[in-house]
Amino acid sequence: MKNEIEKQIDVKALLSRVWRALTDYREFGQWFQVRLDGPFVPGQACAGAMTYPGFEGKPFTVMVKEIQPERLFSYTWHPYALDPDRDYDAEPQTLVVFTLQEIAGGTRLTVNESGFDSLPADRREEAFSMNEGGWEAQLQNVARHVAQ
Repeated sequence: MKNEIEKQIDVKALLSRVWRALTDYREFGQWFQVRLDGPFVPGQACAGAMTYPGFEGKPFTVMVKEIQPERLFSYTWHPYALDPDRDYDAEPQTLVVFTLQEIAGGTRLTVNESGFDSLPADRREEAFSMNEGGWEAQLQNVARHVAQ
């Protein structure tokens, strides 16, 4: 099994616009389909609840690692952590890194999620599989969001 997922999309929008969609917690919530309680701050958790149909109200928390304006945004989280009867706090987290690059006609957005090999064996494959497809969809969501 692979340890990391990497997806990329070229977005027809200014880098500053894509950056805002990623790092403004309200905009992030719109395209990612979560309601967050506050802004992204390095070294702090950002929590809220999912609004995605079928998963409404499920908890959503990320630990913000790094914000390099208009270049890099990263956080850790518990991927595909949806079972209300499971305590995910004792598990390792994966690292999600968004990078932006200005290109002719817009912005290249790359997302990389790594650390799946450290997850418990009983949920490693499912978390990887769900997030691999999930990131493909989320990049399309960002592109649609900034095009509005």
